[in-house]
Formats: sequence, C-alpha cells, structure tokens
Amino acid sequence: MAGSEYDEMTCRELVQVVTDYLEGTLPDADRLRLDAHLEECPYCVEYIVQMRRTIRALGELPDEPIDPARQDELLEAFRGWRATSP
Repeated sequence: MAGSEYDEMTCRELVQVVTDYLEGTLPDADRLRLDAHLEECPYCVEYIVQMRRTIRALGELPDEPIDPARQDELLEAFRGWRATSP
C-alpha cells in the first residue's frame, strides 16, 4: 500500500491491509498509519479485536487467498455493521 505516514488511513484501507497487519508483514509506514487510525477510530479497534478472535477460533489464517466474490460479501457485511454501529 502506497502512502506516507502523514496520510490519514481510512477504515476501508484498514480492512484491506488487516491481514498483513496481524501477520506483522505490513510495511512500517503503513503500520504507523494504521496505528494512528486506531487511536482515533473505536470501530476499527473493535474490528481488529474481532479479527484476532476469529483467527484464534480458526487456529491460523489460511495460506490460500479467499475467493474474491466471498471477500466482497464479507467486506459488505462489515460495511453494514459499521453503518449500524453507534
């Protein structure tokens, strides 16, 4: 993901890079941007918590990529969750 640490990360960008973040492979500049976003966005903090719980429940992240259609469905579900959250 391109961008400097001074560019504000959006919730959508966070969702796109969450796997790299949780695996510790996100480039430093993007990790700093994500961490800064988490300081300002309680919804994304909860999203990260939910992702960590899901990973623990599954045991690990799968090696194979998720089907793009399924990924779109999941992203849409999270967008809907965000829209209904206080």
